[in-house]
Amino acid sequence: MRAVAISQPGPADVLRIAERPMPQYKAGELLIKVHAAGINRPDVLQRLGKYAPPAGASDLPGLEVAGEVVDGDFTNTGFKKGDLVCALVQGGGYAEYCAAPSGQCLPLPQGLTALEGASLPENFFTVWSNVFDRCALLDGETLLVQGGTSGIGVTAIQLAAALGHRVFATAGSDEKARACEALGAERGINYRTEDFVAVVKELTGGKGVDVILDMVGGDYLPREIDCLADDGRIGLIAVQGGTKAELDLGSLLRRRLTVTGSTLRPRSVAFKAAIASHLRATVWPLIEAGKIKPVIYQTFPLEKANEAHALMEASTHVGKIMLQVA
Repeated sequence: MRAVAISQPGPADVLRIAERPMPQYKAGELLIKVHAAGINRPDVLQRLGKYAPPAGASDLPGLEVAGEVVDGDFTNTGFKKGDLVCALVQGGGYAEYCAAPSGQCLPLPQGLTALEGASLPENFFTVWSNVFDRCALLDGETLLVQGGTSGIGVTAIQLAAALGHRVFATAGSDEKARACEALGAERGINYRTEDFVAVVKELTGGKGVDVILDMVGGDYLPREIDCLADDGRIGLIAVQGGTKAELDLGSLLRRRLTVTGSTLRPRSVAFKAAIASHLRATVWPLIEAGKIKPVIYQTFPLEKANEAHALMEASTHVGKIMLQVA
């Protein structure tokens, strides 16, 4: 099969088309003929040599796919050959075929193309796990999304807004801030020209937000502590702004604040299958009803995965960058 391999750690042009053996599915896995795959920042980090795949995972990049089930272990899955699915995987998505744990597979939502379906798993699993499970965003609570026009950002904005929450989001330009508002954010905040702490406090009458989804880390953390409501929670999922921060621990104690972090890729199949079950019950009906829509910025053929990575690193996109495989 054709696949995109990382020839050596380095810039985008180290991604090369290669011939690889067809993956062999194991017990509890389905074999998918890949129609489309999503591009995600962990793929870029893996290409740079900064994020090794978990033990036993494919060395090929690619964490989410959609396509046709062509074989597999169908025991107690509800799936069969010919079904169209989207799936979260530990690697191997940039290829014509990919094996995926059946518990991490979801039916392609009605009305969506495979390309649209492939844009869902990584972001929806991540947002659900961090915003609704770890940070327990409750009815009536508010959410601040850092990086609102990323794939994670557009997912978090739409999902929280669809479930009735007030959402605020930061972005790197006025145009991107308005894009956040078009997706459901009450206010998009240009972090280059505005102080998100001051804006959030003004919008919440001085209370602050209940939950912050943070992909930045670094010196954002003490500012985020300042704009949290009492009993507020920060869910850290990336550290694009650095791995070190100085926090006022007294504020955490007095105001009962929580800072939590997680990465999804190394978690167990059982953990991810539980998230898939929540998504199928709660989120898939919202997608099928048109209340949440995939946001795809640009699509590239498999052989131009290097151009897709270059676009990801330029950070000019709003939404998902995708690969069309078949």
